[in-house]
Amino acid sequence: MTDPPSRPTMRGAVAGSLIVATIVLCGAVGLGVGAVVGIPVPLGIVGVFIGAVIGNVVVARRFGDL
Repeated sequence: MTDPPSRPTMRGAVAGSLIVATIVLCGAVGLGVGAVVGIPVPLGIVGVFIGAVIGNVVVARRFGDL
């Protein structure tokens, strides 16, 4: 009988969904702040790029062994 894997097998999918969720969240925050200020599209785009950077940092810290 084989031993079960020591790590969950879907870690890559979780890491990818965490990046996507961070991008969407930061984009929505940027869009919301931009709507208040009066420039929603540029701040939404900036939020998406910031979300990509933050998402990669979060995944690198949480899943450092991937």
